[in-house]
Amino acid sequence: MSTSLDLLKQTGTVVVSDSGDFESIDVYKPQDATTNPSLILAAANKPGYAKLIDVAIKYAKQKGGDLDAQANAALDRLLVEFGKEILAIIPGRVSTEVDARLSFSKEGTKAKDSKLQAKELIALYESIGVKKDRILIKIASTWEGIQAARELERDEGIHCNLTLLFGFGQAVACAEAGVTLISPFVGRILDWYKKTTGKNYEGDEDPGVQSVTKIFNYYKQHGYKTIVMGASFRNTGEIKSLAGVDFLTISPALLEELKTSTAPVPKRLDSLQDKILKISVVRLAAKANPIPKVTYIDNEAEFRWALLQDQMAFDKLHEGIKKFAEDGETLKELLRKKLSA
Repeated sequence: MSTSLDLLKQTGTVVVSDSGDFESIDVYKPQDATTNPSLILAAANKPGYAKLIDVAIKYAKQKGGDLDAQANAALDRLLVEFGKEILAIIPGRVSTEVDARLSFSKEGTKAKDSKLQAKELIALYESIGVKKDRILIKIASTWEGIQAARELERDEGIHCNLTLLFGFGQAVACAEAGVTLISPFVGRILDWYKKTTGKNYEGDEDPGVQSVTKIFNYYKQHGYKTIVMGASFRNTGEIKSLAGVDFLTISPALLEELKTSTAPVPKRLDSLQDKILKISVVRLAAKANPIPKVTYIDNEAEFRWALLQDQMAFDKLHEGIKKFAEDGETLKELLRKKLSA
């Protein structure tokens, strides 16, 4: 009998594992995998991953420099080592995140000689035999991050995953920038509304589900190629409400819940391209309820104003950057101690 996870895959949604714990990934047979500093930190504290830390420490010591320089080099290499191990399990791509502290620096995010930068990470992957077409570089969906991704995609052929995406304006700018994929954070949107209003939301009433549905329909209506990958889920109900969206990145706990269930997962969104003599449900809905086309990619003032007007998106973007930066620093401190031992 098919499981709910099987049924979700049958809707056309590509299932992605949201975990740095690669030992658990293969169970669910995902296409891709995503990581972030918080997930890598959680995995790095497990004894089974000590060998990856050892590789990173050895690499950093060979590079030399002062303790901070070595810690930065070790962190770069540790992220890449996790990515390499994950890629040995999955057939698709892994997302590796740049330093969250550089979310407001375009040049910092794209310069090869900067710490934890997109081009440096790609160079590290290539140095151990991993081609860049298997990597998505995760960058926060700030104005600077989106512009950096625009240039990386256009000029370097480096594919980007724009993360910490909460607002419609962010999604529009990402599509206009031609980024490969966006990660709207469904559960964190829900968290904000529950805390702010005191209400509970389920199914189609979930503000996170509504946000991703609007973005998905807008992209399909206006012909954007950027992949919509829902992320940060609080329950399987949110996942099922988005069945049929391009990609969903799901934590091991929720993947397990889907794998052990046989509940139906009907298709809610149509991610297929139009075929001859076929108009998708989404296209019909879009024509019946068109979403006007807007633009932000070349207007920084309008982008920032739209973000500022969306209190939820503004709050959660900055909160997320701060948390990822803190976890990245904690991970770096762990590496400093090992380098000093």
